[in-house]
Amino acid sequence: MTRSRSLIILGVVAGALVVAALILGGCGRRERASDPTPTPTQRRERPTFTPWPTDTPVAEAASVATATPAVVAEAGTAATAAPTDAPPAQSPATAAPTATSAPPPPSNLTATMLSPDFGIQAFLWWRPEVADRDLGLIKDAGFNWVKQTFDWDLMEGGGLGSYNWEFSDRIVSQVSEKGLKLLARVSLDPEKTIWAGPPPQNADAFATFVGAMAARYRGRIQAYQIWNEPNLAREWGGKRPNPAEYAVMLQKAYAAIKRADPNAIVITAGMAPTGTDDANAMPDERFYDELYQAIGGKGDGHFDMLGVHAAGYKAPPEIDPGEAAANKALYGGERFFAFRHVEDIRRIMEKYGDSQRRIAILEFGWTSDQVHPEYAWHAVSEDAKGDYMVRAYQWAAAEWRPWIGLMSLIFMPDVGWTEQDEQYWWSIIGPGYPEVYWRPAYIKLCVYLNEVQGRPRCKYAP
Repeated sequence: MTRSRSLIILGVVAGALVVAALILGGCGRRERASDPTPTPTQRRERPTFTPWPTDTPVAEAASVATATPAVVAEAGTAATAAPTDAPPAQSPATAAPTATSAPPPPSNLTATMLSPDFGIQAFLWWRPEVADRDLGLIKDAGFNWVKQTFDWDLMEGGGLGSYNWEFSDRIVSQVSEKGLKLLARVSLDPEKTIWAGPPPQNADAFATFVGAMAARYRGRIQAYQIWNEPNLAREWGGKRPNPAEYAVMLQKAYAAIKRADPNAIVITAGMAPTGTDDANAMPDERFYDELYQAIGGKGDGHFDMLGVHAAGYKAPPEIDPGEAAANKALYGGERFFAFRHVEDIRRIMEKYGDSQRRIAILEFGWTSDQVHPEYAWHAVSEDAKGDYMVRAYQWAAAEWRPWIGLMSLIFMPDVGWTEQDEQYWWSIIGPGYPEVYWRPAYIKLCVYLNEVQGRPRCKYAP
C-alpha cells in the first residue's frame, strides 16, 4: 500500500468518524430537549350568530374591507404569524384539585352597571403575560368590564367536586388588579362531553358548580352569564332547543349563585340571532317568548338581566330592523340583520310586563371578513367597523336608557388567531404578542370611551 493511498483511507475513516460524532451529538441534544407532550387544543370561540341568507346580498363596494386589515405594529414592524395560545401540557380538567387553596383577595368594585356600560370579551386563560397585556389595553381603552369564558370542563372535568381553581384564581386576580369588573360566561364547549351529561340532564350538577364558583369568588366576579346560545342544538346537547328546559337550568343556577353571592348579577345566555326553526335551531325571538311563558312572565327567581346578542351585519347601527328586512340586496332581508334587533327583544319583555328588568348585550360587533363566504357578504371596512362600534354606544346612550346595561364587544383577540379564523376579522386589534397590531376600531373606541367618561385623552391616539 502506498503512502498516498494510506493517507486517503485514513482521511475517509476520519471523516466518517466526524459525521458519526455529529449525528450522535445531535441525537443526544434532541433527547435532552425532547418535544413537549402533545396537548389538547384550546377552544377557539367563534361567532355563531351569522346564518346564510337565502340569496347572498350584494356587497357594497364602498364599505368592503380588504383581505388583510391595515394593522400597524407598535414597534413599526410587519405583522407575523402569532404564537399559538396553547394550553399547558397537563390539561386543567385532569390536574390535581386545588379547592383548598386560598381564593384571590376581595375586590372593591361593586356589581353595578352604567347605562350603557362598556365591556369586551377577552381570552385570558392560558398565558398570564398575554392576559396582563390585554387587560392593560382594555383598561386604557376606557372599558369597565371584561368578559371571559369559564369552561366547566376545564374547571371540574374530573368529576363532581374535582375543582381546579388554578387558572380562574389567576384571572380573577388579574382582572381585579387592573380595576376592571368581570363578567364570567359559564358554559361547556359544545365539542366536549362532561361526566354530568348534556343539558338539561346536567342542570343540577351545573348549579352545584356555579354555586361553588360564586362562593369562592364572592364579591370578585360581579356578573355571571348562564350558558351560551341554547337556541342552537349544538349548544343544547345536540337536541331540539327547548326554552322550558333552559328555564329549569336558569332557575337552579340562579338560586345557587344567589345563596353564595347575593349581590352578583345573573344574566341569561344570549341567543343566536336566527330565523331558522328546525331541529338545529330556534329563532331567537321565539325562544325568548317561550322562555317568558315558561317562567310565568317575570324573570324573578331566574335572572337579573336578559342577555342578548346583537351583531350589526352589514347595517350601520342606526338602521331600523324593518329597513334591514325590506332591503335584502344590501342588508340581508331579515330584522335580525340589524343591531337594533335588540329593540325587538325588548318588546317581548314589555309584552310580559318585565320592563323594569334591563338588557345586557353579551356580544356585538361588525366584521371585515372577506375570506369566509358566510361572513363576507356583510363585511365592512376596518374604519367603518370602528365607527359603527362607537355609534352603537352612542345610539344606546341616546335611545335605550335606562333599560340598557352592559354592552360587551367582540373581541380582544386570542393571540393564536390567523386570517383563516373568522374571529380574526371581528377583533378590535390584530392578534399577536408581544407586538400590538393596532386597528382603527381600538383607537376610535379608546378616544370615545375615555372622552364620554371624562377620563384623560386616549394615550394611543395620534
